[in-house]
Amino acid sequence: MNKLLLPEHLANNTAFTRVFQPNKLTFGLIAPFKGYPEGPMPNMQDHLELAQMADKGGISALWLRDVPFYDPSFGDVGQIYDPFVDLGFLAAATQNITLGTAGIVSPLRNPILTAKQAASVDQLSNGRFILGMSSGDRPVEYPAFGSDFDNRAERFREAWEMIRTLNEKKFPRMKSEYHGQLTGNIDLVPKPVYKRLPMITIGRARQDMSWFANQSDAWIWHGVDPKRSKGIVKEIAELGDGKTWHPFGYANFLDLSEDPNETARLHNNIFLRAGRNTLMEFWKQQEQDGVAHITLNLKPTRRPANEVLQELIEEVVPHFNNN
Repeated sequence: MNKLLLPEHLANNTAFTRVFQPNKLTFGLIAPFKGYPEGPMPNMQDHLELAQMADKGGISALWLRDVPFYDPSFGDVGQIYDPFVDLGFLAAATQNITLGTAGIVSPLRNPILTAKQAASVDQLSNGRFILGMSSGDRPVEYPAFGSDFDNRAERFREAWEMIRTLNEKKFPRMKSEYHGQLTGNIDLVPKPVYKRLPMITIGRARQDMSWFANQSDAWIWHGVDPKRSKGIVKEIAELGDGKTWHPFGYANFLDLSEDPNETARLHNNIFLRAGRNTLMEFWKQQEQDGVAHITLNLKPTRRPANEVLQELIEEVVPHFNNN
């Protein structure tokens, strides 16, 4: 059982605690919340309907990706729309579910504008936002932005610090190497609803494990060997301050079988096909190993999105919400 605690500013943040709860596994959906196995671009006509189903059905979070370009070699454009624009749309149409980014590619974005966009979504959603940030994994995009792919780790950390500073301090001061200077004579508004905006790392972001154990409020990875989950959770705890819980989760592509007893098969630690009963067994073990959150990308499924989502809501999620 996890004996580490969330700091007060996160323990009282409903957006964060809806997703990250000690000794409990929760589930999120990666936009566009449906399958589109035939190509890189999903049909977005039922985007709002699926988000509202998840909101009413006990799913903990909706996650939106930051994909500015269509790269044919990568073959996936996420939810097509800019994440912050889409978040504003979803904030007005949902009531309870946490809204998050998975993640904003900080080396390609101005951190001042990211801080303002993040705080704006947080205010418009009544404090339901988590800012997930990444360093980016598509080298082809960097020349278009005039950005250096090789120093993205350093720029990620600096953007992180600047966003924290802008959202938590009034008339802040900060010197930066890759961005501008804050000299204390101007302030950024609005500020987040709560004392501190939850900020989590998506992917490795080229950071070492101590970063996740001390700087990031939580960490969501991908391509994780489930057998390593327990060790990762333990390492994060050992590298931390001995008091603070920094939750760990990961993302999976999911193809939910119509046969509830179909054996769970994991391909390259990314693609998971299973029936709901074997899936629950698999996830119960991950819960015991300390995994706090799993984000589900339904891209490979060929079943109707509302059918898959309804099965998850009715047959899977309740088994994890009642412990």
